[in-house]
Amino acid sequence: MAAVGDLHCRDDQHGRFRQLVKQVNASADLLLLCGDLTDRGMLEEGKVLAEELSALRVPCAAVLGNHDYEHGQVKDICSELSKVGVHILDGDHFIFEKVLGVAGVKGFGGGFGNATLQAFGEGQTKSFVQEAVTESLKLEAALSHLDTEKKVVIMHYAPIPETLEGENIEIRPFLGTSRLSMPIDHYGAAYVFHGHAHHGAREGKTKSGIPVFNVAMPLLTKFTPEQRFALMEV
Repeated sequence: MAAVGDLHCRDDQHGRFRQLVKQVNASADLLLLCGDLTDRGMLEEGKVLAEELSALRVPCAAVLGNHDYEHGQVKDICSELSKVGVHILDGDHFIFEKVLGVAGVKGFGGGFGNATLQAFGEGQTKSFVQEAVTESLKLEAALSHLDTEKKVVIMHYAPIPETLEGENIEIRPFLGTSRLSMPIDHYGAAYVFHGHAHHGAREGKTKSGIPVFNVAMPLLTKFTPEQRFALMEV
């Protein structure tokens, strides 16, 4: 599996991902994209990315990120990507060769552990918390319907705080929430991949020991500029 997030594709970047696609075709059987596929959530950006991904020779499953929602053109972006075989997951799953199930959600923020934001006080706070709860329930539903031999989870926001080490402490509660790790620990998974944290750490584990990998492209580029995606075997 090749996994990467935070491509932040712009409409003036024709050819930017040509080498990445070529490398994925040569080394992987499946590509997983972990959100922020576009930079400003513009349809034209989605069209450029679809053009880039049209050269893929392997299946591709993806989730959206916060940037993809910026201009309210999510449906159109997803439509463009679906034309080139990208399976956008939003609380559902993708089955690869009958043995590997990929469950995917965007996720949301809200904090971690004892510092997780609770639904108390103003309506705005309750709405924020509810969004995180909803994303967690969507992930639970996706995992509960998977009966494959192996499972992988993709999301944009982080389900654990360890992969946020390196980000400013002040913004970490907005980069993920431990609510997302609960269904993962309950149903199990071989790996979890997320993006969003450009300055975070590359890996960590959930409470039950499931490996979590931060595959934000800006982070991977710092460590492996010649290969801007994580490559894992399941």
